Amino acid sequence: MYFDEKVYIANADGKKLFLLPQMANRHGLITGATGTGKTVTMKVLAECFSDMGVPVFLADVKGDVSGLAEPGVDSEGMQKRIDRFDLRDHWSYREYPVAFWDIFGEQGIPVRIQVSDMGPLMFSRLLGLTEVQTGVLHIVYRVADDNGLELIDLKDLRAMLTWVSENRANLVTTYGNVTPQSIGAIQRALLRLEDEGGNVFFGEPSISVDDLLRVDEEGHGMLNILDATRLIRSPLIYSTFLIWLVSELFERLSEVGDPEKPKAVFFFDEAHLLFQNAPKAFLEKIVQLVKLIRSKGVGIYFVSQSPSDIPNDVLAQLSNRIQHGLRAYTPSEMKAVKAAANSFRPNPALDTEKEIMNLGTGEALVSLLDEKGIPTIVERANILPPQSLMAPAKDEVRQLVLQYDPLYASYQEAVDRYSAYEKLKEETDAKEQKALAEAEQKAVAKQEAEQKKAAEKQAAEQKKTAAAKKKQQSTVGKAAKKVAKSATNTVLNKIGRKLGNAIARGIFGNWL
Repeated sequence: MYFDEKVYIANADGKKLFLLPQMANRHGLITGATGTGKTVTMKVLAECFSDMGVPVFLADVKGDVSGLAEPGVDSEGMQKRIDRFDLRDHWSYREYPVAFWDIFGEQGIPVRIQVSDMGPLMFSRLLGLTEVQTGVLHIVYRVADDNGLELIDLKDLRAMLTWVSENRANLVTTYGNVTPQSIGAIQRALLRLEDEGGNVFFGEPSISVDDLLRVDEEGHGMLNILDATRLIRSPLIYSTFLIWLVSELFERLSEVGDPEKPKAVFFFDEAHLLFQNAPKAFLEKIVQLVKLIRSKGVGIYFVSQSPSDIPNDVLAQLSNRIQHGLRAYTPSEMKAVKAAANSFRPNPALDTEKEIMNLGTGEALVSLLDEKGIPTIVERANILPPQSLMAPAKDEVRQLVLQYDPLYASYQEAVDRYSAYEKLKEETDAKEQKALAEAEQKAVAKQEAEQKKAAEKQAAEQKKTAAAKKKQQSTVGKAAKKVAKSATNTVLNKIGRKLGNAIARGIFGNWL
């Protein structure tokens, strides 16, 4: 509850415990076992920040955070809690201004980002690539930038990977070696990412962080609720997107030092997923973001089961701490409890380690920064109830919120504009058309050559045939002449013989 211009978060035996607005950007930690009240604490803080006019981003892993959109429901138990916290004169059940977001576009405004916006380091984390494969992805991004090829969706990245692989011999001297094995591994990782929803996540219109910094007409900060009930089954997409979002906010906002109140607050539920199996470079980026974004007026609150889920370099930056109950049945769990107890400023009146294991639902150990930025001693306290609904919002309420949100129309329809895939496809099609045209020209030239050769062969054969015919005719003519001559000679011989006989008869006849 926003009370006396401070965040009234808990009550320790009649003593109000406040989170000071000017200390809210010093980050925080909410931890505890499942069912101990972490989500309620997160909602109470979110309501207070909204009343302060501070936009908030929350991930709704179980679905009950959506109840911020509806007023709470009165009950005997709630009346007892109101009296216990002495809230009778200040309490009211109320809804808060919310915006529902959903990467899959089913339970909220569709959330999309461009492949190029995420960058090779985060994208490598998303794909679970090795160091060598990450280096190849860096090359792919660089080649795309140098050639003016926009990487918007996954088909752009696929096309770019194929192009780099096909042209790797020409790229090696400028960018370094690219092996087909690394390209193949990245392509296989993309298949898995597509199965987990990557095709709908990467694209346009890309989400603008400015749209997460809205306030309503009355000056209340908008509570941006990311529906993660399905997304949490893809932990790499979930965790990488959250870090990308903070990174974008860091780039977008200007330095403000320590403002009177935060410009924005982010809650990272299931925070252990941010660090699970994360490569060193990715962890270093998270640590850097947590350290530096405070100066931009942004508070980050990690929500997880145990402080041991958070790396020490990050844990050291989380000054406002609320520890719900932990259960310890194994040596490793006992170690986690001890570590959680040691993270607080000691209270001589409390055995912190023992208290952590005895906390009931709604109870917590609380240590917040005072006016000088010094952590207060840890105290056992009861967390206030939220003023909004403690259960999930009804479907009709969610639909009404979406219907009247002006951003829904802006993000509802995906846009597939001209980018790397289309440009590379045009180049490939042009090469194929050119190759086809050249092949057709060669085929025509070959056909013409064959026709010419056939014609020349036919002409040669005709010439040969004509020559043979002429020779034959010449032979026949000679034979005919010879026959004619022979016949003439025969006739002449006959005539000559007859004439000779006649002359002989005449001569001898006269003599006789």
